Amino acid sequence: MRAADPALAAGPARAARLRTGYRVRLAVNLVNGSTLAGILVAATGRARLARGPDGLLVGERYRLPVPPAPAFCVGNVILTRYDASRLAGSPALLAHEARHATQFACCGGLPMVPLYFLAAAVSWALTGDFGAANVFERRAGLADGGYRDRPLRPALARRCPGGGQPRPAGRGAAADGDAHG
Repeated sequence: MRAADPALAAGPARAARLRTGYRVRLAVNLVNGSTLAGILVAATGRARLARGPDGLLVGERYRLPVPPAPAFCVGNVILTRYDASRLAGSPALLAHEARHATQFACCGGLPMVPLYFLAAAVSWALTGDFGAANVFERRAGLADGGYRDRPLRPALARRCPGGGQPRPAGRGAAADGDAHG
């Protein structure tokens, strides 16, 4: 593992000590095995690991074709097809993936993976989009992750009060619910 890229490194005050919440997330994801799984995924995808902010690891230049997203998270490891400086230039995406690291800790580690896929399937059934109604993406901030809010499918919208209009999307979403992707 190489030293942190200056663009991703935390400020001097934060480098000296992690906030308690980040320390807890780091410990929980180490104990539950999800960070080890993230390191294995990084190795499989020939990503180069570097220390990132807030106790995270960043695997840059991930090379496998799946998943197709520009970045994703496994435990405390953020994997990206980008190099570190490009990811640092996308602070909203970095924050979005960091929220997923916290979700791994809250879900007990790797059980988050099938839960995430179940939430993606429900989202697709409701909206025709894997992220729009996915509880994990909404809680991580749709717009920060490059997702757009979508209304319910027309057949479902006719049966719902409010006509299936998009709901507030959590962190990072525009105030009117119209997130940019």
